[in-house]
Amino acid sequence: MLSKTRPISSYMRTHKPALTPSTRPATHLQSQSISSLKVVWRKDQKLDRAIENDKSYKLCARVVKEVHNEPGRVIPLRYLQKRRERLRLNIKVETFLSRNPGLFDVYYDRIKPKSEPVQFLRFSDRLRMFLEEEERIFKENEPLIVSKLCKLLMMCKDRVVSVDKLVHVNREFGFPNDFLVSLVPKYPQYFRILGCPGEENCYLELVSWNPEFAKSVIERRAEEESNLTGIRVRPNFNYRLPSGFFLKKEMREWVRDWVEMDYISPYEDASKLDQASQEMEKRTVGVFHELLSLSLFKRIPVPILGKFSDEYRFSNAFSNVFTRHAGIFYLSLKGGIKTAVLREAYKDDQLIDRDPLLEIKYKFAELLEEGWRERREHLRLQREEVEKNKEMIAMRNEE
Repeated sequence: MLSKTRPISSYMRTHKPALTPSTRPATHLQSQSISSLKVVWRKDQKLDRAIENDKSYKLCARVVKEVHNEPGRVIPLRYLQKRRERLRLNIKVETFLSRNPGLFDVYYDRIKPKSEPVQFLRFSDRLRMFLEEEERIFKENEPLIVSKLCKLLMMCKDRVVSVDKLVHVNREFGFPNDFLVSLVPKYPQYFRILGCPGEENCYLELVSWNPEFAKSVIERRAEEESNLTGIRVRPNFNYRLPSGFFLKKEMREWVRDWVEMDYISPYEDASKLDQASQEMEKRTVGVFHELLSLSLFKRIPVPILGKFSDEYRFSNAFSNVFTRHAGIFYLSLKGGIKTAVLREAYKDDQLIDRDPLLEIKYKFAELLEEGWRERREHLRLQREEVEKNKEMIAMRNEE
C-alpha cells in the first residue's frame, strides 16, 4: 500500500528500481486503453471547503459583473430577477440585496419615457470606490495578465482562440472585463483580433512567440531547484496521493511507469501525438496543470475547461484525467458542478501561493464583510427594539 504522506514517486523508487522509457518492459497495462483505467473517486472535505468558502464571494461577483455590463451600469430590478437562473442565484433579488447591503443603491426610474417608474439598481459609492481600486490593481499587474493571455494562446494548436470563450473565462484567470479594449490593442506585438468583437466569428490570435512565456510552472520549478542544489532536476509532476487514498496494484504500476516518462511541455507541438497514447496523456495532464496554475484559485469548473477541447486537443472523456491522476488533481462535485482542483496549490482549504491579482478578491471580500457587519448590527438593534416593546407591553399589562 502507498504511504499516506510520501509522494508516489518516492514510494515507487523504494519498492522497485526506477525505469527509464528505454529500459521499461512492456506490460499489459501499457497496451491497455488508457480510458479503461479506473480510479475510484474519493471526497476531499478540505478542498470542498475551499470552494464553499468562496461561494458567497463568487455569487456577489457574478451579480456585480452583470450590472457592470449593462449600459450606464444600471439595470431594472425586474430584469435582474429574470436572469436569476443564469446567475445561479437561488434567492429573490430583493433577498440578495438585503443580505448584501452596500453593493447597490435602489432608485426609481422609467424604462421608457411614458412608462411607470420602476425600481433600478446602480452601484453604491462604496462599490464604485472598489472598482477604482480594482482598476489600479489591474494596471499594476498588466505584465502578468499579458503573459497569462499569451500562454493560453501558446498552448492552443493553432495559437488562436474564440474571443467569446476568452471573455467567458476572464474572471477565472484574472483578466479585466474590458481586456479586449483596454489591453489587447496596447500589445500588437503579441495579439491580433480576427473579425469584429461582438460578432460570432471573432478570434484572438498570437502574433509572436515569446520563449520566456513558453516555460511551464513545472519547468520553472525544476530550473529553480537545479540552480539551488547544483544538480539537474527532471521536470515532473508533484504526485502526492491524499491521506487515506490507495491505488490497486495494477493502477499503481501504471502510474509508476507513467510518472517515470519524460515530461512533455504543454507548449510543445502535440500534432503528431496519438490521441490514445501515454505521451498524449502526459501532455494533456501538463496542459491541465498549467491552466489550473494560471487560474486565480488554482481550480476551474470542468464545463469551462470543456469549452476549449478543440483548441487544446482534449478527448471527449477528458474529465476522467482528474480522477485517474488523483495525486495531481481533485475533482470536486461541490454545488452540483464538477470543478478540477490542483492539489499541490492547497494546504488544507487554503491556497499556498496566492496570485497577485487575488488582491482584488480580498478587497471585494472586505467590502462584503463591511456590509454584512452593518446588516448584523441592524438586525441586533431590531431584536433589541422588539424586546423593549415586549417589556413595555408586559409592564402595561401588569398595571
